[in-house]
Amino acid sequence: MIAVVDYRAGNLTSVKKALDHLRADAIVTGDPEVVAQADKIILPGVGHFSSTAILEQSGLRTAILHRINHGALFLGVCVGMQWMFECSAEAPGIPGLGLFPGACGRFTKSVKSPHVGWNSLTCHDESRLLRGIRSGSFVYFTHSYSAPVVKQTVARCEYGGEFSAAVEQDNLFGVQFHPEKSGALGLKLLENFCCLSC
Repeated sequence: MIAVVDYRAGNLTSVKKALDHLRADAIVTGDPEVVAQADKIILPGVGHFSSTAILEQSGLRTAILHRINHGALFLGVCVGMQWMFECSAEAPGIPGLGLFPGACGRFTKSVKSPHVGWNSLTCHDESRLLRGIRSGSFVYFTHSYSAPVVKQTVARCEYGGEFSAAVEQDNLFGVQFHPEKSGALGLKLLENFCCLSC
């Protein structure tokens, strides 16, 4: 079962529709007890990093970490991916999960912010999440803050400098772009996630 985490900040309807199209066994839930039993977890996110504070207050953060530590596959989307890093300059007082090193920062003034629309990826061949997705493929972004390029980066994007478009390590996966808004390529990524095993 895939738990799509509802913390009042995600693009839940589009994500659920995409999973339904793939005939995945998925449920939208804000119940930590349900999340704590999930085989896979998707954390969508839009808007401000401060919205992740409710994950701590509701017990969802503890449930998510519990499942990650017991091998459940986790996919963070947009702000959900940024939450996997240590913190964000968008909300300095709110910690991330610290699963990946570094802080998310705002785009430089040399480019228009937010970064909205289609942009191309530079992909690493060894990614399980991006299997079948080639470098140069275009995906849909909408964000003002981005994660740094780290050892776990499996896809990069260029917009006022390079940033992590996708990260991956063991049972952890994150994408800055919105697969549910990226057409057939986004469905392919979600299908890859649905088919992954630990």
